[in-house]
Amino acid sequence: MLSTKKFNDICVSRKIDVGHLANQIAGGGMDSKKAVSAIKNWQHGLLKPIPRRSDVQKLATALSVEATEISAWHSSYMHAPMSPSKARLVAALIAGRPVQDALDILKFTRKRAASMIEKVVKSAVADADEQQADVDRLYVSEARVDDAGVRIGTKRWRAKDRGRAHSITKKGCHIHITVTEL
Repeated sequence: MLSTKKFNDICVSRKIDVGHLANQIAGGGMDSKKAVSAIKNWQHGLLKPIPRRSDVQKLATALSVEATEISAWHSSYMHAPMSPSKARLVAALIAGRPVQDALDILKFTRKRAASMIEKVVKSAVADADEQQADVDRLYVSEARVDDAGVRIGTKRWRAKDRGRAHSITKKGCHIHITVTEL
């Protein structure tokens, strides 16, 4: 995945315009007009169209950097069986830290969410390692927890006075972790 912040920083520091980058990635099923539109979207953080690995490689060669320098690796746990507010407490502990420090913190955190977030971090690191990134230089650039609503199969009712019923609902969450190289 393309790291928007790093991509923009390198483009600004090297003073490379959109037209030059569009000429580099045009060809593989994308004409020059679509390439310009895609690069402008990528610079603004809209990953539409989603940059393929070949696009990131072409951008890296156009910017004369390694592909891992403008890449980020993302992993997520969808519909985790816990409240998002409880998972956010643990996710806030690791945001912005090096991966090894984050794993150490999660190992000794006595919260239920820590083990689930640890699995997501390990998955993102494994993805980065598979794409030849330097694992020792990785850090957690984003640790986000979104609400997933009421978990399926947990809607129940508790009887109350005068024939009323109050619902018992258990929440779920989506855990998103992104790691990048320093």
